Amino acid sequence: MPVPPSSAAPQPLHWDIFCRVIDNYGDIGVCWRLAAELGARGVPVRLRIDDASALAWMAPQGAPGVQVLAYDAAYVEHPAVVIEAFGCEAPAPYLAALSRRHAHCHSHHQPRPVLVNLEYLSAEDYVERCHRLPSLIMSGEGRGLTRWFFYPGFTARTGGLLREADLLPRQAQFDRTAWRQAHGLGDGDCAISLFCYEPLALPQLLGQLAHPVAGWQPRLLVTPGRATQAVQAQAGAQALQPRYLPPRTQAEFDAMLWACDLNLVRGEDSLVRALWAGQPFVWHIYPQDDQAHHAKLDAFLDWLQAPASLRAFHHAWNGMRDAASLPTLTPDLLQEWRHCAQQARANLLQQADLIAQLQPFAAEKS
Repeated sequence: MPVPPSSAAPQPLHWDIFCRVIDNYGDIGVCWRLAAELGARGVPVRLRIDDASALAWMAPQGAPGVQVLAYDAAYVEHPAVVIEAFGCEAPAPYLAALSRRHAHCHSHHQPRPVLVNLEYLSAEDYVERCHRLPSLIMSGEGRGLTRWFFYPGFTARTGGLLREADLLPRQAQFDRTAWRQAHGLGDGDCAISLFCYEPLALPQLLGQLAHPVAGWQPRLLVTPGRATQAVQAQAGAQALQPRYLPPRTQAEFDAMLWACDLNLVRGEDSLVRALWAGQPFVWHIYPQDDQAHHAKLDAFLDWLQAPASLRAFHHAWNGMRDAASLPTLTPDLLQEWRHCAQQARANLLQQADLIAQLQPFAAEKS
């Protein structure tokens, strides 16, 4: 007699994400958010990472559907999609196994595994031109595979930005007043979060905060690591009574951005989170030896339609202009920046998020 079909629903095929950690808070931050949100949307994920130590404080509870493995862990269970984040390359034995699987699926007319290079975030023109382009691997262990380039971005002709499906409801339920009270902030305080590298204009900023304009009371909240070290290295910084924060989970970091009146952020992950926060922000872009980050920053400011004061602050903060040119922070200036940030957020919310674009793209190429 024929065997009746199983009534059990088919299990979704898993994705593998490869991440090499260069900046603990950036690379791993993006990859963890991607993995966790895929898991939340019902896609099992194996995050293959060469240094998972930051997850101990960034995501101590883990996430449903996400398994963390060593970068060079053996190839097991055929993946539907393989993500190589930020130009990293899967280990040679893994690529060899994936190539064999690809050839088998092709010959048996089955869905093939899809290899995707998830690129860095940029607003530069080349992103729209290069998004979704293929590159056939002609030699080596991955010979025969096609590597697809998927670019996050800020426009409809890019892959969009990471955004959780529940982000807006969580923001709507957030008690900003309670958060500020719990962190010792008064009703009239201007809370400024600092997450940075070592900006040359930091002494100028601290000098401004030590002598604010009349009737304005700034309060500095400093994240751990390089930001704390940079502030503590400045003479007289302790007179500001900065609040040095402990390590925060990603959800706690987001809440800080929602609660503050100005967010000084760094790198890719926190830039995106600052955009979703809708509060005034300044981006400390990752510095490159060839100064290529200058063009990247200007492209972003062009997309943002940043007012002249915000552009000038970014240039001084990122070492593109003399530190002494740092604009003086005032309530009116922050109001202008807030309008800019909220308009950018509204525009981005009109676009499909990165995962909503990545999933159908992978299905199309399988």
